[in-house]
Order: sequence, then C-alpha cells, then structure tokens
Amino acid sequence: EVQLVESGGGWVQPGGSLRLSCAASGITFGNYDMSWVRQPPGKGPRWVSAINNGGDRTYYEDSVKGRFTVSRDNANNTLYLHMTNLKPEDTAVYYCATYTVVSGTAEYDYWGQGTQVTVSS
Repeated sequence: EVQLVESGGGWVQPGGSLRLSCAASGITFGNYDMSWVRQPPGKGPRWVSAINNGGDRTYYEDSVKGRFTVSRDNANNTLYLHMTNLKPEDTAVYYCATYTVVSGTAEYDYWGQGTQVTVSS
C-alpha cells in the first residue's frame, strides 16, 4: 500500500549532474521527514541526506555537502535529490526512505526500490 518509487538514475561522467525523484503514495507525504540513502557496490547502505516534513530544514553527509541539494514538493508527493559535480565514489544505488530519529538513532520505516547512479569516464 505504501509505495516510494525512485527515478532519474543513470550513467554520468565525473563532474556531471543528475536529478533523482521519489514519488510517494499510500502515505500522508507531508507528515513525514524524508531521507536519501545510498549503497555503493559491495558495501552497506549509507545515509546521504534528509529533509524535514515542511521542507525548510535540510541535512547532508559531509562528502556530499555543497554538491547535493535535497528538496520536496508536498503538493505533488515528491522528494528530489539534485546532484552536481558527481564523483566516481558517488556510484551507488540510491534509495528514498521515510526518516525518523528515535533516541538519537535514525530509523527508516519505508523504502523505495532504488535507482542506480554510475559515475565513470
């Protein structure tokens, strides 16, 4: 019933840009803080970015700060991640997920299927 569907991934050369989208359904989207998580090949998932339900507070992992921008359109139930100056180490499957913090620990209750981002020459 709850669905998060990522799109916009693909191949790009180093220094290029991509914009990922996450379409949500089955939830009251505007009531949820949201996040982006990525999983590089052969590694576990790593948190990338988060945005509060109202869209006025954003957070980033240090390696993407200044290069990635998270945003949301609550009227359209959509989450975005605009990525610029992409590097080979950004190669990963990117997931959107609901985001909550319980006792100082991040929790991700709902996930999308992921979209592949490959950065190479």
